[in-house]
Amino acid sequence: MKNAKVKQIVTAAVIAAMYTALTYAQNFLLPGTTSMAVQFRVSEALNVLALFTPAAIPGLTIGCILSNLYNIGQGLPLDMIFGSLATLGATLSIYFLRNVKIKTYPLLSMLMPALFNGIIIGWEIETFFIDGDFHFISFLTQAGLVALGELLVMITLGTLLYYVMIKRNIDKKI
Repeated sequence: MKNAKVKQIVTAAVIAAMYTALTYAQNFLLPGTTSMAVQFRVSEALNVLALFTPAAIPGLTIGCILSNLYNIGQGLPLDMIFGSLATLGATLSIYFLRNVKIKTYPLLSMLMPALFNGIIIGWEIETFFIDGDFHFISFLTQAGLVALGELLVMITLGTLLYYVMIKRNIDKKI
């Protein structure tokens, strides 16, 4: 029992470190690509890990918090709160939907990061970063752009990671 808890904590810490390192590396190599309207944050593909272990839920959430520390310097401290809440909601949903599949593909789970980030980050952008009053059409635009980036990551890199993990039986080891 004690070893299982330690394993979960270590797994969550490793996932948080991987997410943070990937985000920082991408920001270094391709500045702005992890925080633009249509962001393609490579580290978001790690959301797939929530299909295989509940340790991914706190790991990815903490990784998101640590990754968004970089954005504080760019005037986005709210992203630490709202981005992390979006990640928490998405990974919880992924975990609870992990057995819902179309053939062997967890399509609903793969859509959760786009759904949560689109709505929450779209609202955040519209509420805090667009001058003036809240406009529903503008919110839909912001939400759609954020969701598009998330969807592209999950459908490409997330799907690749999912099938590689299954083919190599890594899904059984975490």
